[in-house]
Amino acid sequence: MADLENNEKPLRKIAEAFKDLAAAVNSQTPGADVEVAPFSRACSLVSPLFGCLGIAFKFAEMDYVAKVHDLAEASKSIGTLQIMLDRDIEENRVRKAGSHTRNLLRVKRGLDMVKVLFEQIIAAEGNSLKDPASKAYAQVFAPYHGWAIRKAVAAGMYALPTRAQLLSKLNEDETSARIQMQNYITTSASVILYLDKLYLSRELGIDW
Repeated sequence: MADLENNEKPLRKIAEAFKDLAAAVNSQTPGADVEVAPFSRACSLVSPLFGCLGIAFKFAEMDYVAKVHDLAEASKSIGTLQIMLDRDIEENRVRKAGSHTRNLLRVKRGLDMVKVLFEQIIAAEGNSLKDPASKAYAQVFAPYHGWAIRKAVAAGMYALPTRAQLLSKLNEDETSARIQMQNYITTSASVILYLDKLYLSRELGIDW
């Protein structure tokens, strides 16, 4: 992807958007639900991160962007995530290709991958992202990808930017990046848990 504009700080935008989502998820209001529109907008802010990681995550980027776009389109006629899932259940299309429920599950995996990646980057020493990115991919995406995609990702790991290059692309220094990554880790954990509960409470499962 092209370098970001000089004044763009995507990590901060992501952290702020997920702070708002986490607040909605953690609301004490009975039956509180998350609206599709702000959810899809927050998720769209994560897309540039996949682009910054280069060819190793090109497939993930394309898939994630397409699924987020579907949710954004759905938000024009569907109010909340609960309603969105319930409508697919009523129409017996939960697991059909292109269903909003299926796409939401894929988006959730993208959010989880970034969360684990950030955890690994914060914990890692040195300038290489190969180990953090490999661990994040293996934990979140690999179980659902076929051999050909896993092979392509493994090859692409050798073309990852360095830690310094990634931070430069994101217009952050080490200290500010750590703060924003940790903010996302904390807030996205609440959102991911909420999404898991949406599926599990409807007996839809999350491993498909």
